[in-house]
Amino acid sequence: MASYPVKMFSASQSRYLAEKIAYNYGKPLGSVTTQRFSDGEMSSSFDESIRGCEVFIVQSTCPPAENLMELLLMIDAARRASAKYVTAVVPYFGYARQDRKDKPRVGIAAKLVANLMTAAGADRLMTCDLHAGQIQGFFDFPVDHLDGTAIFVPYLRSLKLDNLVFASPDVGGVSRARSFAKHFHADIVVCDKHRKRANEVASMQVIGDVEGANVVLIDDLIDTGGTICKAAQILREKGAVSVRAICTHPVMSGNAYEQIEGSELAELVVSDTLPLKQTGSKIKVLTVSELFAKAIRNVHDHESISSLFINLQK
Repeated sequence: MASYPVKMFSASQSRYLAEKIAYNYGKPLGSVTTQRFSDGEMSSSFDESIRGCEVFIVQSTCPPAENLMELLLMIDAARRASAKYVTAVVPYFGYARQDRKDKPRVGIAAKLVANLMTAAGADRLMTCDLHAGQIQGFFDFPVDHLDGTAIFVPYLRSLKLDNLVFASPDVGGVSRARSFAKHFHADIVVCDKHRKRANEVASMQVIGDVEGANVVLIDDLIDTGGTICKAAQILREKGAVSVRAICTHPVMSGNAYEQIEGSELAELVVSDTLPLKQTGSKIKVLTVSELFAKAIRNVHDHESISSLFINLQK
């Protein structure tokens, strides 16, 4: 099967991660220039030939929204520069929380972003821990959905915690908690929450027993931190010895850092799919750069991506 030269590039927001991915892959980042007009409009151009190359463009679609626009412009520029294949490497896929009509007269942003990537000319998407796995079906091209357990499970094992119990902060995240629990042959509990409005938890109750347990909360992202901190408080009140949280994407908006520092959490473990705005004594960051570098190599070599999933290695 034909193999084409690999070239990796980064948009503005994710350069810190793209450099680590390129280092782990063993190839330097390519040069790209993004210019801005006086009104803020962007223009992206590649500073080297990519004709006939397999191009990987790294950019998480984190706020502000113009980061998504920059990614789309780079995909379009690569396609017009005669790249053979264009893969959007989007460690954090934003707008994924809007994956269905949960009330009348709302848009489905996840599907819209999928349509935009298709229109821009992407051939493939590589991402990690989507808010909902079925979002892969919004795309009409291959999606490599990497699993954060590959970096978080080894870290948890290194802590050597006994009487582990995994918890989901809501009913929708039960499958994520279960995927962790099966590696440790542990039980799961559910924190059933009710919201009055977005980013605000009205009430919460725990379904299951955590008395005397070391509890690990599992979620795909942490935004304001309200849900995780509330869950940690209730779990401690129910008798948990310790509570820590694993959240792949540290969106961390509003007063999230202050909430985490003042919470019952012993530790918040996140990845570097998004850059932290500030540090915290309770925040531990693990890198996904090696995971993405291996995935890029496997895609280029036409090898299986599933070999990178820790649940298939057991």
